Amino acid sequence: MNTNSRNVTYSTVGDYQLPNLTLPQQEKALSKYGRLRRTYLMKHRPVLYNSMLLSGTLHPHLLEVEQTAESRMQQTMQELLKQNPAPDKEQNQMSWVRHMNSLKAQAEELVLTELIYS
Repeated sequence: MNTNSRNVTYSTVGDYQLPNLTLPQQEKALSKYGRLRRTYLMKHRPVLYNSMLLSGTLHPHLLEVEQTAESRMQQTMQELLKQNPAPDKEQNQMSWVRHMNSLKAQAEELVLTELIYS
């Protein structure tokens, strides 16, 4: 193995010398919003995605976006519930489910627009 001035090691494969490059291992798996942000960056912002990936800042960025999105979802759901109270769950379960799903869709639309796809 040869090394150059940047302390990169190379391994010889046939007639070629290939660098031994590895990415740091990810500690925590991404959930829904982190994966959505990663997909958005890959498809619509490839230069930013590649620079963050190579510098090692992609995974921390995705975790930060994920945490922010989760907290924003909770805050928005609470605000929407204050504005539009849900029907009684024991008396009318299907109306309650329909109402909560509607609020969740509204909150998620805001979070996706503001955090994920920006």
